[in-house]
Amino acid sequence: MLVAAVLTLSLPANTFAWDGVDSDSGGAVEIGKGNLVRSGQTVEVYDYEAGEYRDVDVQSIQRSGGSVEVEVYDNESGEYRTFEMDD
Repeated sequence: MLVAAVLTLSLPANTFAWDGVDSDSGGAVEIGKGNLVRSGQTVEVYDYEAGEYRDVDVQSIQRSGGSVEVEVYDNESGEYRTFEMDD
């Protein structure tokens, strides 16, 4: 039991994907593990509605109730998008 607890605690915190939705389209998005989500950083997002990965530039991050609002600039579409990510 102790070994399992130690192994669990030693896993990096970013081993899981971060799920959310695009506020405008309602489509599911996922920020994959290994992405540092900070203002000014470029992260890879899987856009389920488009069926592809996209590189987006993080503009801002705001906690809002039980979710986190991440505003990004989508380099491929040239549009700003807002993601409501699970907290």
